[in-house]
Amino acid sequence: MTTHPSMEDVRAAAGRIESFTHRTPVFTSRYLDTYTGSTVFLKAENLQKVGAFKARGATNAVLSLSEDAAGRGVVTHSSGNHGQAVAYACSIRKIAATVVMPEHAPDVKVDAVRGYGASVVFCQQSERAPTVSRLIADHGFTEVHPFDDPVVIAGQATATLELVDEIPDLDVILAPIGGGGLLAGASIVATEIGIDVIGAEPEVVDDSFRSLRDGVRYPATGAISVGDGLLVGIGAIPFAILHGANRTVVTVTEKEIIDAMQTLAQRTKLVVEPSGATAIAALMRHIPLFAGRRVGVILTGGNV
Repeated sequence: MTTHPSMEDVRAAAGRIESFTHRTPVFTSRYLDTYTGSTVFLKAENLQKVGAFKARGATNAVLSLSEDAAGRGVVTHSSGNHGQAVAYACSIRKIAATVVMPEHAPDVKVDAVRGYGASVVFCQQSERAPTVSRLIADHGFTEVHPFDDPVVIAGQATATLELVDEIPDLDVILAPIGGGGLLAGASIVATEIGIDVIGAEPEVVDDSFRSLRDGVRYPATGAISVGDGLLVGIGAIPFAILHGANRTVVTVTEKEIIDAMQTLAQRTKLVVEPSGATAIAALMRHIPLFAGRRVGVILTGGNV
């Protein structure tokens, strides 16, 4: 696989992970349709294995490892969902997993990572990648990066592949962006069928918005958002894919994210974490961008 996964890579990933992940349902909401003037389809990855879309990319990556690489044990860094996904995927192959997590990671996510059998190493948010590098040097672990990995991106793309297979006449895919693996995967699928892709991001951590606007990959802001899964900076591979396809990102406030969580709970009875609700916040804030369009929204996780 090259650094930019192809549709063939995405289809191969779908076959590889099929037995280990859910084909999540797609919901509709008359309330959201009326409020936004669009026709909304909600891909409920909050109902995915480990409670998030991350199960797709991690499972594809871990199942793709050679016996030698798998036998050395796997390490990654994560605010929670990718860590859970890697721990889950490693449990399938019965290999060791170590997850580096920021000290402010929610307890529910830390407990879940440990519940899947992984070891947890804490560090400051800015030290996640250096801590992984140190653990690799000390122990020889194999890294499964949360987003800057073409095999992970191909796995994440399967969420969009399923969505457009079930709802074939969409105009746009809307999804949150942190490191960009999910949105890059969505862009690969969307390019194949000729539809738009838009990312959603908290305005306090707006590096992806600025990066794609300016054509320069900016680092993470270092700020903290209620959308704890979206704090990392956009990865090099996702940036190249998204910038090359002229994709855009819009931003939302912290209050809008919380309001979107409440709207989903009250109107659709779906429990969605702040990172996942960021996409709905964008749909409800940037109405002119989506009005009159058929919008596929990926609800990325439910671990809250």
